[in-house]
Amino acid sequence: MMDDAPRLWTRRRMLGATGGLLTASAWMPPVLAAAPQVKLPDTYAKTERERPGPPNPQPEAERVGWAVVGLGHLSLDELLPAFGQMKRGKLVALVSGDRAKAQAVAKQYGVPDKALYDYKSFDQIKDNPEVQVVYIVLPNSMHAEFTVRAAQAGKHVFCEKPMANTSAECQQMIDACKKADRKLGIAYRLQYEPHHRAVIQMARNKELGTLKLFTANNGQNQGEPNQWRHKKSLAGGGALPDVGIYCLSAARYFSGEEPVEVQGFSHSTPGDPRFKEVEESFAFHLRFPSGFQAHCTSHYSTHETKDLRLMGTDGWASMDPGFSYSGLRLRVGMKSKSFPKADDTVERSFSQPSQFAREMDHFSRCVQENVVPHTPGEEGLADVRIIEALYRSAQEGKAVKLEAAKKLDAFRGPPPKEEG
Repeated sequence: MMDDAPRLWTRRRMLGATGGLLTASAWMPPVLAAAPQVKLPDTYAKTERERPGPPNPQPEAERVGWAVVGLGHLSLDELLPAFGQMKRGKLVALVSGDRAKAQAVAKQYGVPDKALYDYKSFDQIKDNPEVQVVYIVLPNSMHAEFTVRAAQAGKHVFCEKPMANTSAECQQMIDACKKADRKLGIAYRLQYEPHHRAVIQMARNKELGTLKLFTANNGQNQGEPNQWRHKKSLAGGGALPDVGIYCLSAARYFSGEEPVEVQGFSHSTPGDPRFKEVEESFAFHLRFPSGFQAHCTSHYSTHETKDLRLMGTDGWASMDPGFSYSGLRLRVGMKSKSFPKADDTVERSFSQPSQFAREMDHFSRCVQENVVPHTPGEEGLADVRIIEALYRSAQEGKAVKLEAAKKLDAFRGPPPKEEG
């Protein structure tokens, strides 16, 4: 257990220590002492790309404690290893319905046995002051329940996408966290990834001119028919909310706009046991207020495909792969400044630390500094509302109109700070 001095205080702990004299509006997070920083002299010539320098992680005692709920492929393959790259967060608890698996994983990552919970005992996490954030990595239908329970336990919540199966559940999650004065973030890892952030910056700076068209394809060939992703009650849908949401989200954050009209087309191969309850593929078209448009496809029965292209009047940015956990490649094409009779096509390569470490460090910073996450619950709700409209469009066989947003990046918090 950490001493009280270096540990970040929750609102509940602060109120208790002051006899309840501080109101919620008056409470402010404590100011952390600056972590020691190590700098090394640059050994490269000015012709070489800039290096970020040493990672300079925060001292262990000052990091935000995370509990991971659900120990499936994503958690074991990506999330838990990512804690080794984090600067501001640390793994302190696990939640799983399989006690033996939880104990084995706990030994691998140094989590004490007393910090293991199952889904029935989850509410006891309120008594563990080491846990400040709960990361929900469960089937989509369980997101709302465990977000509400985590908020009621006094914990901040980071939740996998899609946020929930319905917009009503999303709103329930937002309301529960607001009532508990806890932060809610949705795990849109690519909104923190360096290549995607570079394209966002190019779009905002008009380097590609006026944005006109976005195309994206995200597909994979699903196997086992009985997995939870093929159960509508658990997943809410098939290819669209699972992999199509990446295309949908990218069209929104690259342009900064919200669609005003959507049209969707769903298909499932008759007789395929994988797609008795959820769609095999979903193609969709989005129209935005400026005239910008997006054409996207999502698939559950194609060999892995993860490409995107953003096109403007003055140039284009393309990624293939564009949605993977690693190995992203960004190419940019536009008229050459040095040779006016030629086009330049360049590849921009950024370092590729764990996307999951980046998003979790961002949320840890938000907890420490009491700021709104870049991808709050409202951002997740926006996608789910559009997904509902797309399903309605596919069912009715016609386009569905949506209410226009009043500003760019209407549902996002401040841009993430660079994490090195």
